[in-house]
Amino acid sequence: MATFRALALWAIALIPCEGQIQLIEIDPGHSHLSGLHARMLPGLSDTVHIYSPLSAELMAHLAAIARNNGRAADPTHWSVQLFAGPEYLMELAREPAGGIVALSGRNAMNIRYLEAALAGGQHVFADKPWIVDSQAFPRLEAALALARRKHLVTMDWMSLRSDARYRLVRDVLRREAVFGVPIPGTADQPSVRLENLHAMLKYSNGVPQKRPAAFLDVRQQGEGIADVGTHLADIAQWTLFPGREISYRTDIRVLRADHSAVTLTLDQLHRLTGESDWPAFLRDKVVDGKLEDYTNGSCEYTVKGVHVSMKSAWQFEGAPGEQDSYFTSYLGTRALVELRSGAKEHFVPQVYVTASANQPQAIWEESLTSMVDELRKEYPHLSTEKLGRTFHLILPESGAEGPQAMFKEFLGFIRDWSTFPESENSNLLAKYYVTTTAVALANRESR
Repeated sequence: MATFRALALWAIALIPCEGQIQLIEIDPGHSHLSGLHARMLPGLSDTVHIYSPLSAELMAHLAAIARNNGRAADPTHWSVQLFAGPEYLMELAREPAGGIVALSGRNAMNIRYLEAALAGGQHVFADKPWIVDSQAFPRLEAALALARRKHLVTMDWMSLRSDARYRLVRDVLRREAVFGVPIPGTADQPSVRLENLHAMLKYSNGVPQKRPAAFLDVRQQGEGIADVGTHLADIAQWTLFPGREISYRTDIRVLRADHSAVTLTLDQLHRLTGESDWPAFLRDKVVDGKLEDYTNGSCEYTVKGVHVSMKSAWQFEGAPGEQDSYFTSYLGTRALVELRSGAKEHFVPQVYVTASANQPQAIWEESLTSMVDELRKEYPHLSTEKLGRTFHLILPESGAEGPQAMFKEFLGFIRDWSTFPESENSNLLAKYYVTTTAVALANRESR
């Protein structure tokens, strides 16, 4: 099997400088992975090793790296060592231990790639989801146990954590004089709500962005609650219980779940993927000439006694100007804290805090003013707008950092294993227990 090296415009530097860590990528399948190459990453070799079957997504990934290298403003200087062929995992096993494997886009394959990376002594920085069904959960638990025994760092890309507004919500919840403590709620009236809405067909500069047909196969992509729902489950526990360990065995109870399908016509399939007919792996999901893609999902569960409602929804195409939207809310004994990013907010996350009816408004506002003064140490440009009993906490827009912000933290853990929080792996298991248990429950309920 031939090994393909980089395109000519990339100079190969096969021997990294001393102290640099090798970046390794397996089977690129999503543009998120090329986001790692938007800038050079300090501490990593300039040469990325890629192991993959031949695919259109691999070609798109290489082209994205080339564009970054060739851009006029602040070009990168990545070089690539590529093995493309069916024995790519066998070739991966030859890599010296101690590198970083990055994954994105092959959701159902992620657990296999995670196991292969850890077996070879590699750290793993992977896009969500790591698993898409409950059958894979024991494998994930075993993989994380192996990582711990080998002192290997494993983290998934939870991009919402690096958004300043989500961090602001987290910080507000820690101010008991303003928020109080989380109300437990009930299954019918949960105290925490998380929702997102995504469009399948998106445009860049007016050009529709194609997706692979596998995106429409829940067996490969995962149902919505197992895929983008991972962000919701993560942000709930990260916000409510910062730094605290969460056990899926004792702290999580999945109460109920449901799912529904987005239906696509053959014309919509063509617009989205370029395919002119239903691929063989999708034909069993075609009913009366329309594909049923069970990518909408919801569930109710408790984490440490707090009731959470989570809903992940998709539509084929949004209205002109519409973007993906998120909504989260947390009900405390003193206030309701919301993050909204819908049309009214121009799809930019905004934070609102509303005093509970039982709070003396003047006293509560004094506490909020003190909190804002304190938070300005972390958020210097934080300002407020009063809207009746509600305060809009305003932060200026900042550019999306992509995975780089979390990757910097990840590198720090590799360089000093003792700083890697013991709670990270247990909390990762907890959120995947929520998402995959919800999928299993929804499928049982719909039979």
